[in-house]
Amino acid sequence: MTSKEKVAALREEMQKNNVDAFIIYSADPHMSEYLPEEWQERAWLSGFLGSAGFVVVTKDKAGLWTDGRYFTQAAIELEGSGIDLFKDGMEGTPHYIDWIISEIPAGGKVAVNALAASHANWELLSQKLNSKNITLVDIPLLKEVWKERGTPSANPIFIHPVERAGKPVVDKISAIRQKMEEQEATVHIISSLDDVAWTLNLRGSDVQSNPVFLGYIVITKNDAVLFTGLEKLDVEARKQMDDSFVKMMPYEEFYNYLKTFKNEKVLVSSNSNQQIFETLKSDNQFIKAPVPGNLMKAQKNETELEGFRKVMVRDGVAMVKFLYWLTHNAGKEAMTEYSIGEKLRDFRAQGENFVGESFGSIVGYKDNGAIMHYSAKKEGSKEVTNEDTILVDSGGQYLEGTTDITRTFALGIPSEEFKRNSTLVLQGLIRLSMVKFPKGTKGVHLDAIARLPLWMEGKDFNHGTGHGVGSFMNVHEGPQNIRKDLNPQELLPGMVLSNEPGYYLEGHYGIRHENLIAVKEAEKTIHGTFYEFETLTYCPFFKDTIVKEMLSEKEIDWLNSYHKACEEKLAPYLEGEVKEWFLQLVSPL
Repeated sequence: MTSKEKVAALREEMQKNNVDAFIIYSADPHMSEYLPEEWQERAWLSGFLGSAGFVVVTKDKAGLWTDGRYFTQAAIELEGSGIDLFKDGMEGTPHYIDWIISEIPAGGKVAVNALAASHANWELLSQKLNSKNITLVDIPLLKEVWKERGTPSANPIFIHPVERAGKPVVDKISAIRQKMEEQEATVHIISSLDDVAWTLNLRGSDVQSNPVFLGYIVITKNDAVLFTGLEKLDVEARKQMDDSFVKMMPYEEFYNYLKTFKNEKVLVSSNSNQQIFETLKSDNQFIKAPVPGNLMKAQKNETELEGFRKVMVRDGVAMVKFLYWLTHNAGKEAMTEYSIGEKLRDFRAQGENFVGESFGSIVGYKDNGAIMHYSAKKEGSKEVTNEDTILVDSGGQYLEGTTDITRTFALGIPSEEFKRNSTLVLQGLIRLSMVKFPKGTKGVHLDAIARLPLWMEGKDFNHGTGHGVGSFMNVHEGPQNIRKDLNPQELLPGMVLSNEPGYYLEGHYGIRHENLIAVKEAEKTIHGTFYEFETLTYCPFFKDTIVKEMLSEKEIDWLNSYHKACEEKLAPYLEGEVKEWFLQLVSPL
């Protein structure tokens, strides 16, 4: 079936159920960013493969809302689908609920699948729709349309030992119970997969590139219960649960278990799925607040930070070998954007404790670099030669930590315009790397520092400057970030984030430079406590795309110091022509 045929089949189900509009969020019952195959409903229906976006289908229209990272990609992938692109956040783009209200009559009916809709979205929808006499209902219409939907994976669940986690399960649950007590909660539900995995020091592979597994946790004053596929728990995982006093029940029993609660004060995130709230709402009281373990997870302990430092050396060595191979073989042997991504994975796989990629590599050659989250397909990806520029954004999952790095460089002779814009982006990265900031600072306060060199020339980029990164966990992690949007979460010691300003000229090229950074305490003065960033990533930048005259003396000093650190960390693991080339790359600017 084509996307157009799938939408037509969905409309038939809508008509049978007297539904005027159906919303397909990009979500699973755990509100994951990256989804198990059986929950990739929006991608299946629309053909749009980005990680963010949702579709609304009415009786005669359909629209996809997505953010600036995916405007170019979505326009290409939606072609011929009959689904219009709505550029979320751009002037003139209507809010999707306002659009729905304008398209359907008063007294109409809107449906979603409550399992794949967050409570926050449900509440907002209900409030706005009810004010226009439009009803919101839970009807999983795609069940009848997507007949070939896959089944949950049977991949094993294994332990993330305390030697790498830095904190045992019993201590984590005890800390969570303390937070429950502070909020007078008697029951706490954890539904987000990375929080489930972090709490129990377990890992899995139910979601591509994310070492998580399908599961829920319910914690009470006396019990902790894991709901997952019990057959997937290996012997060590079962023992760890027993030793940590965590009961185990089948995944399918979760909602039946919730029905046993009466007159409880339930601590649950508003980002949990609506079905949880529907199951509990008649007999219990809700305390809607962030999952306490989410912030604990974000503040990496020293063991986890040391894991990051180890894998960054391993990952840096793989990157240098890859960069040498690419720059010396482009134009000499046949290669495509897709095959380059595969080759990079092979270099990483040579490293100790490599588990897999932390996301699908983004290899954008020439104008494809301007597609921020471009995904090269095996068939039809662009041939790469020794001319123009290329953007490579990639990362690895290792047992000790997670990496995410972007380098943009020339395979031929870069234009002066490209070099200037590349230098502006690098300036932003350097300035953010050097910043010192007082306790209480939020990511939004620092975002402008990375953008300022571009802003001064009337330029900008349409994505966040930084996202949180997990410890052998999801490459995108909250609650911290660095972006224009107002996020009330302050930056705290131990938080790991990306530092990735960019610039994109559609139809020509894209530029992004990215390192990972960790928040640490810098000093205490009469004005309070100040923090700074520790740069974790080790991989050189290409000097032939840098206009030295644009950099200040301090920026040049930072870059030379960074390259010296790269030399000290990586050179012992390199040899021969690769090492000689690398030493030239890290020589002072």
